[in-house]
Amino acid sequence: MLDQLHQALTPLLLTLKVSLVATLAAFICGVGAGYALSRRRLWGREFLDALCTLPLVLPPTVLGYYLLVLFGRRGVLGQWLEEQFAVSLVFTWQGAALAASVVAFPLVCKGARTAFEGVDQNLENAARSLGASEIGVFLRVTLPLAWRGVVAGTMLALARAMGEFGATLMIAGNLPGRTQTLSLAVYEAVQAGRDAEAAFLVCLISVVCVTLLLASGRFLKSSAVQ
Repeated sequence: MLDQLHQALTPLLLTLKVSLVATLAAFICGVGAGYALSRRRLWGREFLDALCTLPLVLPPTVLGYYLLVLFGRRGVLGQWLEEQFAVSLVFTWQGAALAASVVAFPLVCKGARTAFEGVDQNLENAARSLGASEIGVFLRVTLPLAWRGVVAGTMLALARAMGEFGATLMIAGNLPGRTQTLSLAVYEAVQAGRDAEAAFLVCLISVVCVTLLLASGRFLKSSAVQ
C-alpha cells in the first residue's frame, strides 16, 4: 500500500499542478468570455457561444489534434513561440496544462455567462450613474452578485482538468515524471496489465475528485446561508 502510494505521488502532484494552472487560465478566459457573451451585443454571438462550447463536445483526440496543429513545432503559434521565446509546449507539463485549460474553459464560460445574465442590470446602471467605471462596475457590482455561479463553474472545471486524458496525451505525451498525470498513469497501468496499480490509481483520483466536489458544494451552500 505504501509502495503504491509512493509511486502515485509523482503523477498526483503533477496532476494537481497541471489542473491548478489550467483552471486559473480557464477562469481568466472563461469569466471574460462569459461576461462578453452576456453583456455585449456581439455580431455572431450565438456562433461564438457555440465555439466556446465546442471543446465539451469534440472528441478529445480531435481537440488534441487541433492543439498540435496550432502549438506543435511546425504549427503557426508553436513555431512563433519557439522562434521568439525558445518555448515548446509539446511533450511538456505546460502543454498538458494547455490541453486541460481548453477542455475546462467551457465549464467556466457557461457558468459565468449564466451567472452574469442573472444579475440585475439596473444595479449596474445605478453604479454607472454614480460615476463608477466599467471595471469598477464589474468588480464591485457584477462579479460579487454572480460569484456563486462563477465559483461553481470553476470547481467543475478543476475537476474536469484533473481527469483530462485524450487531448493531454496528444500534445504532451505520456512521459513518467514529466507529463504523466494520474489519468495517463491509469492508462499505462492497464495497458501493462498492472491491474492492482490501476485500481489503486482509479480509487485515488476518484477520492480526490469527489472530495473536491463535496467541498465546493458545502462551500456554496454555507455561503448561500450567510
